[in-house]
Formats: sequence, C-alpha cells, structure tokens
Amino acid sequence: MVASMPDQPAQQPPPAQRLRVRYAKRGRLRFTSHRDFGRALERAVQRAAIPMSFSSGFNPHPRISYANAAPTGAASEAEYLELAVRESCRPDDVRRRLDEALPEGLDVIEVVVASPGSLADRLTASRWRIELPHVTYADAATAVEAFLGMEQVEVDRMTKSGLRTFNCRAAVVWLAPASTDAVAEASKSVQSAPCAILDLVVRHDTPAVRPDDVLTGLQKSAGLQAPVPPILTRLAQGPLDPLTGDVGDPLAPDRDAWASAPGDR
Repeated sequence: MVASMPDQPAQQPPPAQRLRVRYAKRGRLRFTSHRDFGRALERAVQRAAIPMSFSSGFNPHPRISYANAAPTGAASEAEYLELAVRESCRPDDVRRRLDEALPEGLDVIEVVVASPGSLADRLTASRWRIELPHVTYADAATAVEAFLGMEQVEVDRMTKSGLRTFNCRAAVVWLAPASTDAVAEASKSVQSAPCAILDLVVRHDTPAVRPDDVLTGLQKSAGLQAPVPPILTRLAQGPLDPLTGDVGDPLAPDRDAWASAPGDR
C-alpha cells in the first residue's frame, strides 16, 4: 500500500507593504534578551491587530525581520526591525497601537514605510554612551589616550564557534571622555560618587565589536577597570559618515520617499 503524500500548505500572498520600526529598550527592560523581545513583539502585534503577512510552509509565522540587536543588558534608543503586512497601513497608527501593546520600557519611537533597499545595509556603525560609576574623568581620559595611541588591542570573546581573538581598536572610529559638566551631572545619580562617561562610535565589523570589548581593551591597554558594572546605552545606529565620524539616520531615505510619493497620508 502506497502512503499518500501530505497536502501541501497553502502559499501565502506576498506582503502588501513593509514597515520599518525604530524602538527603544529602557530602564529594567534593557535586560530583555533578543529572544524574549521577539516573543513580546509577536504577542504585541496580535493584541494591536496589526494585519501581519505570514510565511508559507507548514508552520507559518509573522514576517518580522530584526537588524543588529543590542546585547542583553544594554539600553538602546536605536533598535530597528521590519514588519511585513498584508494590507497598507498608516505608519503613525501602527506606531501608536504597537507602542500601547508593548510593556513600558519597550517603546516604539517611529514607524515608516520601507523604501527599496536593505535596512541592514544602512546600519554600518553605532554611537554608544558608556557610564563608568566610581571612575574619575582624569582616569578615563588617560586610559582613552593610551588606547587610541595603539594600532592594535587584542581581546578575547567566546562566540558560538568558540573563543575568538580580534583587534577591537580597528573598529573604533571615535572614543572620548565626555565633558566635565556632563560627568558632574551623571555623578548626581550615584550619590555624588565620580562617574566617567565615554562617547564611543564603532563600525559594525566582523566580528562585531561591542562596548564591552572596548572596555576590555581599555583594561588591557591602560589598566582601566570600573569597580561596578558599566551602564551602556546605544544612542544611534545607522550609516557612518567617513569624513566626520557621525552616525546618520537609517530611516531618512524612507521618510524622503514617503513624503515625495503621491497619495493620501
């Protein structure tokens, strides 16, 4: 007896629209892992009644693409993802509904209609703010000067493929201690203890160099070590201007295309 072939799953229609989302991880929600955020987002799109497009196959899932998520424990003002929907939506309406459906601390900042081109290709660098409680401005400035004076600072990190050694100095575009005024303001939040602040811009190389890799490099090159865990916040993520070292807005081309397109907004 010949076993019958299982019925093939229905093929899903292509998305009618793609939406790009900028969101933030704030407060205690910075400890949310990427997997936990993904589960929270899938529940949120259901509660918000976003008309998601689904993949084909025996186990359809909503079409959501993530781009370069921040490491667990880091706050961020510049996380990005893309939603594929089965019907055209108003971006501002999706932003409001999705923000209301997510827990406080996972905040949707902006939603735009995607223009042609890959979002991931625009995310070539990040700007970070690194707060180092109980580290003085002078000690941070001395360590930064020593680090930048070296051509190579090798650090080790355990990856999925095993322990890797790489040069973290090569990915650093900009590294500087914040002004003494900014340090004084930050120190108020840690009971008047010193709190150095570093402004960091890194390229998204392979392997990716993270702020904690740079802190390891500062320890190896200059002996700088914070006695308590640092506070990491990604302030921006986008295209790197090679002349100025600034990190641009990856959603600017999408806004421009949407503004110039005919039709009702």
